[in-house]
Amino acid sequence: MVSFVNIPNGNSHPLGATCYPEGVNFSIFSKNARQIDLLLFDKEDDWEPSEVIKLDPQKNRTFYYWHIFLPGIKPGQLYGYRAYGPTNPTIGDMFDENKLLIDPYSRALAGHKIYSRKAAQAPGNNYGKAFKCVVIDPNQFDWEGDKPIRRPYSTSIIYEMHVGGFTRNSNSGIDENKRGTYLGIIEKIPYLKELGITAVELMPVQYFDEQDAQADLTNYWGYSQIAFFAPHAGYGLSSDPKEITNEFRHMVKELHKAGIEVILDVVFNHTAEAGMDGPMLSFRGLENKAYYILNDEKNKYLDYSGCGNTINANHSIVRRMIMECLRSWVTEYHIDGFRFDLASVLSRDEFGVPLKNPPVLWEIESDPVLAGTKIIAEAWDAAGLYQVGTFIGDRWAEWNGKYRDHVRRFMKGDKGMVSKFASKIMASPDIYLDPEREPNRSIHFVTCHDGFTLNDLVSYNNKHNESNLENSRDGSNSNFSWNCGVEGETVDPFINELRLRQIKNFLTLTFISQGTPMLLMGDEVRRTQGGNNNVYCQDNEVGWFDWSLIKKNSGLLSFVKGLISFTQNVEIFKIEDILATSEGIEEPHIAWHGVETNKPDWSERSKSLAFTLFHPEAKETIHVMVNAYWKNLKFELPGLKNQSWVKIIDTSENAPNDFSALDKGEIISTKILNITNRSIVVLMAK
Repeated sequence: MVSFVNIPNGNSHPLGATCYPEGVNFSIFSKNARQIDLLLFDKEDDWEPSEVIKLDPQKNRTFYYWHIFLPGIKPGQLYGYRAYGPTNPTIGDMFDENKLLIDPYSRALAGHKIYSRKAAQAPGNNYGKAFKCVVIDPNQFDWEGDKPIRRPYSTSIIYEMHVGGFTRNSNSGIDENKRGTYLGIIEKIPYLKELGITAVELMPVQYFDEQDAQADLTNYWGYSQIAFFAPHAGYGLSSDPKEITNEFRHMVKELHKAGIEVILDVVFNHTAEAGMDGPMLSFRGLENKAYYILNDEKNKYLDYSGCGNTINANHSIVRRMIMECLRSWVTEYHIDGFRFDLASVLSRDEFGVPLKNPPVLWEIESDPVLAGTKIIAEAWDAAGLYQVGTFIGDRWAEWNGKYRDHVRRFMKGDKGMVSKFASKIMASPDIYLDPEREPNRSIHFVTCHDGFTLNDLVSYNNKHNESNLENSRDGSNSNFSWNCGVEGETVDPFINELRLRQIKNFLTLTFISQGTPMLLMGDEVRRTQGGNNNVYCQDNEVGWFDWSLIKKNSGLLSFVKGLISFTQNVEIFKIEDILATSEGIEEPHIAWHGVETNKPDWSERSKSLAFTLFHPEAKETIHVMVNAYWKNLKFELPGLKNQSWVKIIDTSENAPNDFSALDKGEIISTKILNITNRSIVVLMAK
């Protein structure tokens, strides 16, 4: 039994629960609380604390920080806070001493199976159904000398992956207990390695509220954060929260051994506490007016996230929390980078007004601990702020949403798209106007978790989200998709052939475009969501990777492997400067063509384009012909001196003839090449 008589007052720094040989220092921020109690628990489902330590406002408070040092406390101790203060929602005061509150700096949570969102919303005590924080010592793990990889964007292939959905399917071929876990990912590293992936971008693993969804559905994606510093326990094999943090570390270490970076999709734009009627979990019960952006009267949350609330990211306290959180993922978990969900929210001030120089974004960019990491912005928010091409900083990369839209529209045959299409596959100089900007900081993709899969992009004209129970109000209506003639699955061989061709077209463009390519989990084997373009609540076969598709679509998988290997081994696809178009230069450059060489058709009606890429130093020449027209077209080929054109890719061919290595490809002896409708051919000089 630990005695808490005459215990030290503790220190205000560091925040959270910090382990020392003699015990643990606890510190938490609250400006307007009159009293803070630290509650210790023996079990995660306890309704009553084993100890209540009342923090004395005179002894245990420094400025707005409440703190105490408890001797004898060890890692694994469960704890939470109770905050007393004014309760007047009409002016933004939301204190409720009946609710057990999560430490915003908690490194782990217990209570995954007993937590009740409804209990956190309802009046009264919720201790027996609330998350408890867990004291964690991050130094109790053997990294075996592991260090972050720091691979340049120019050689990166990003794979956007859902941790649970990647291995949760019963046909994943791994032990039942490991399905959908961090450890399950380890068993699929050979698949990722063989595919050619150099970085996995994990959808949210910061602890989230699985109950934040309609009716009896589950928050599958994880964009509903509870504890920013803690790995989500739902992906753990162990029931011990301490061990789950080490399972996550073990996954990172094994991915690093395979040369694969780990990028986290982090959510600092909103929390699971939602709107005014949301649950009391942490931030709102500790200092509502600091953590959230409120209206002028302080009686309503301003919602720029589409999720009920908006984090006040440029408040000094919140900004510090975000920075210390990012540093903790880098130092304690060896994370290689971050993708910031709805990053434009982080540019807003306490009134919701976009700032020209947002402090938190500049701090992220310039922080020395984060200096070697990738920082990627989803440069828009849910309230119409769109900053693709104008996001601040010298180091930020961006999800290029314009690339997705313009490539989709050109390949489905929309008018007036050829110039926009050409710009996007050359790193979007029409968007990124700074000539000194590195082109590889444009993260380009045709599909991502938010929207159709690649298979569904060519199989559905409309979203089919009925199973989400929101009357299909959810999900984007601007999909720029084309079903190739029939909505959904079909046995028509002509349509199925066309769909496969379009899939290979999109994949080819993704990997030959200048910039950094991102592939959505399962697109390499035609994963389908049945036309649902917003599976945030579909923790089932709809949202999971179907491993039977590897055999069913082995030809496409082989094509993708060959495509990635080809682009990774050709210098022209790794350059770190904008491709120049002027003549007589010694830099890598590009020449544009139409069906005739040096005569590109930039007109409104154009549905074809060709271009030649040169890399004089590497002595590489590549010629690409894109036919988005519904008829075959004859393309004139550029002349070569003492070399011949070799066909590397022809998306109109069936596997294995759709891809060939340079030393095995067909030598083209003609000056005119017939390109099948809606297909792409890539040649390389030899």
